[in-house]
Amino acid sequence: MDSVLVVPGLNGSGPEHWQTWIEPLVGARRVEQADWAQPDIELWSTRVVEAVESSPGRVWLIAHSFGCLASVVAAQRVGERIAGALLVAPASPDKFGVTARIPSAALPFAAVVAASRNDPWMRFLSAATWAERWGAQLVDLGDAGHVNVDSGHGPWPDGLALFNRLQQSAALIVGTVES
Repeated sequence: MDSVLVVPGLNGSGPEHWQTWIEPLVGARRVEQADWAQPDIELWSTRVVEAVESSPGRVWLIAHSFGCLASVVAAQRVGERIAGALLVAPASPDKFGVTARIPSAALPFAAVVAASRNDPWMRFLSAATWAERWGAQLVDLGDAGHVNVDSGHGPWPDGLALFNRLQQSAALIVGTVES
């Protein structure tokens, strides 16, 4: 049985955030951080690693903002356990001074980077570059801001659809490999 983890970004995802909305719909468990106001790539990625290691089966990640960065760093340690990742509105590692810690090679699992053209936390072209480095499919969300409550993203059915498509496409790839 696969597991699903939600990996929020800076300040966590409050009760109106799409990540909170999606959790019960996909049976997800939230990766908790000791201090949501202090993004620390080492501490946050370690929490993701611990959550993956304590989850049954392969693990799907649904990450947002700095949570995307923590997730890809964690993947360097537990990538074989990760079935796939939906990386929504990743934050620029430059803004946090962690660029050197972010892997620039293809992730060992299926991934989607969903990026906005007017995200104040990462320029679209930078998101496209990271998606290419990670071997991830890039989804252009248009002018969706930071894909958070402030940009009008409480319940987000399109995000749920992206996650469902990621799971289906990864299942097709695994089915092809195992055939």
